Amino acid sequence: MSENTTTEAGLRIGHVRGVTLTKWRRIWAERYTERLLVSEVSDVEQLDGVRDGSLDMCFVRFPIDREGLHAIPLYEETIVAWVAKDHVLTAADELTLADLEGETVLTDPAGIALDRVLGGAVLVVPMSIARGASRRDLRYRPIVDAETSQVALVWRMDDENPLIEEFIGVVRGRGANSSRGRAAQDTDAGATRKRTKNPDSRDRSTPTPTSKGQAKRRGGASSRARGRRPR
Repeated sequence: MSENTTTEAGLRIGHVRGVTLTKWRRIWAERYTERLLVSEVSDVEQLDGVRDGSLDMCFVRFPIDREGLHAIPLYEETIVAWVAKDHVLTAADELTLADLEGETVLTDPAGIALDRVLGGAVLVVPMSIARGASRRDLRYRPIVDAETSQVALVWRMDDENPLIEEFIGVVRGRGANSSRGRAAQDTDAGATRKRTKNPDSRDRSTPTPTSKGQAKRRGGASSRARGRRPR
């Protein structure tokens, strides 16, 4: 297990291309003072940083070797064919794998691959990658019968950094007052101290329901006694 210094430097998060952390980074900044140190990693190296300790967590795409790792599946993405805007495949709104027969099919969205796409090849990638690039010279079409791409969050089983649990709470949508969050724990502890500071303190001048009822009955009896004439 590598030495853990993230409580001082922040939480180091990796992500493969196409995964957007904007919402989670905003929520984290609102709740915590520690920084999120975010970096993009390639699909082929998506587990390297977590395994060698240079990353605390990473957003990856399945399938992966899960030995020694915790993994939380998050969502699935549609697979698309990314082609030049004048490619014949753009004539259809949706494609099937059979439509790609006879085409030069690529799966690595590196710069050299995009050059080949402009030359007529078909790049098959998760939709977020094609949509995130937003290139005017390229178009993408969903492949309706292709297996979806699943994104997951992974970290080492032997990493006991408490910030990991906090970030998991943010990703899973737990509120700031969740009982599993650090902020909630601090709040609950403060509330407990406030309640137990003087457990016997209460306004003893306030009558209980029983004493109020007894006072009412006594008052009613006295009024009737005062209004009664002797015979």
